[in-house]
Amino acid sequence: MPVIALNEGYKGEVKDREENFHGNRLLFIGWEDHLMFCAPHCIPVSPATTFATLANEVIPGIYSSHPDWDKVVIGEIEWFRSNERFVPEFDRTLAENGLLHKALIRFRTPGLTGIHGSCS
Repeated sequence: MPVIALNEGYKGEVKDREENFHGNRLLFIGWEDHLMFCAPHCIPVSPATTFATLANEVIPGIYSSHPDWDKVVIGEIEWFRSNERFVPEFDRTLAENGLLHKALIRFRTPGLTGIHGSCS
């Protein structure tokens, strides 16, 4: 993600380039309507990770502390890549699903809107 500086005073080396992560890519993951997590999590993942592994192992490891997590049905999740609706291919890798370095995945769990419907 390039930075466009408005003046010459902003210079420096970009430290979060993909080649600095030893074969991994940064992936931002956010759970819609669950503000107990104030922002998407940023994690390093291998582009060879399957989407099934991300959905069934990685994401639960991040969000299972929320009281709603036990009610989540992975097959009913609505996925978004940035702001666009996204239907992932679970048996394909993150790279094959078009998830590049610093991609944002958001997911919505229908019927679950935070603690007692408070979006928290």
